[in-house]
Amino acid sequence: MKIAEILELNTVVPHLRSTSKVDVIKELADNISSVYPNINTERLVEVLIERENLCSTAVDSGVAIPHAKLSGITDMIVGFGRSIEGIEYESLDKKATHFFITLIAPEDSAGSHIQILARISKVFKNPELRAKLMRSESEEDIYEAITLEDEKYG
Repeated sequence: MKIAEILELNTVVPHLRSTSKVDVIKELADNISSVYPNINTERLVEVLIERENLCSTAVDSGVAIPHAKLSGITDMIVGFGRSIEGIEYESLDKKATHFFITLIAPEDSAGSHIQILARISKVFKNPELRAKLMRSESEEDIYEAITLEDEKYG
């Protein structure tokens, strides 16, 4: 499965207003639930924070992949948010996090959930992509950069 198959243009937030981990989760959840009205924002925030409490989903190089399984959905959903200033998100490299790729998966999606997490990690490892995302001006520019990079992986 490709990121482009589950990332919608209107789930891209090019300028996150949040300045804390919890607020970023809330802002991303608000955006996703505005696009997918069948998703309860409060429940989504709850499951994302529960997952973060197990272990931070910030990896390194300014990337975090907050993710969780949610009952009541049948397809995976991806959202993206960018913070130019960066946010303290308990990353492995102790640096600010700028890119937040949120993955919401159905409860029974163990294999495909892991596969898309691995793909997201691989795509966002590219420093050229991350640099381009920092320079991007709009949702469209960000969406195009992510989907073009995703295509490189077949």
